[in-house]
Amino acid sequence: MKKKIKIIIAGSTAFLAVAGITLSARTVPSGYTGVVVKFGAVQENTLNAGVHFAFPFITSVVKINNQVIRTDVDGESASKDLQTIHTTVSINYRLLPDMSADTYKTIGEDVENIILRPAVQECVKSVISQYTAEELITKRQEVSGKINAAVNESVSPYGLSVEKVNILNLNFSSEFNAAIEAKQTAQQQALKAEQDLERVKIEAQQKVEEAKAEAEAYKLKNQEITDENIKMAWIEKWDGKLPSVQSGDNMLISPKIE
Repeated sequence: MKKKIKIIIAGSTAFLAVAGITLSARTVPSGYTGVVVKFGAVQENTLNAGVHFAFPFITSVVKINNQVIRTDVDGESASKDLQTIHTTVSINYRLLPDMSADTYKTIGEDVENIILRPAVQECVKSVISQYTAEELITKRQEVSGKINAAVNESVSPYGLSVEKVNILNLNFSSEFNAAIEAKQTAQQQALKAEQDLERVKIEAQQKVEEAKAEAEAYKLKNQEITDENIKMAWIEKWDGKLPSVQSGDNMLISPKIE
């Protein structure tokens, strides 16, 4: 009987020991920080990735994600020339490990909706208001850089770091799109007209030059046609025989060569 009691006690002790270890073990995954909460109060010290032990029912560990997270934020802004711009901005951000405890203590776990997204919307509006609608198209990379800097400045006190900002969409009103299309068409037509005018000028100049060359050649030919040249040409073609003409009284008349 005593032996059985000892076995039961030993088994119970082992069970309690295993249960105690299981209940007190806290695992923090890689890329996370463990925020220690004791009696409901957030402690300043945090736990790195790995297995840790804490008193069950007294101490709990909240796992805070410190990995890079992507979120897309939609918004509506007004450009410098008062065009309505619908935007979609992609944000890559993360919570800094050494700020995990303070951020959890003051904000909680939902920092994205409480801090980040409102900050992004406000910063996007502020930056877009500095550019005209056309500049937003031609200076897209510059605009992204300014949004990145503005958002970082806004959220860094809360332990958030913005790694990258990408403007996914810039949607303009149908009236603005029509105006841009009309402007591009007008520019293309103006360019074509300019090219046509230049071609006509070149062709006209070519005709002038051809006329000048033809007139010069004609002038030179006229200078060559003289009495002397005619005589020389006649002599060059003469076969040495004098032509004769018989008159009515049978007399031969030879032409006189001067």
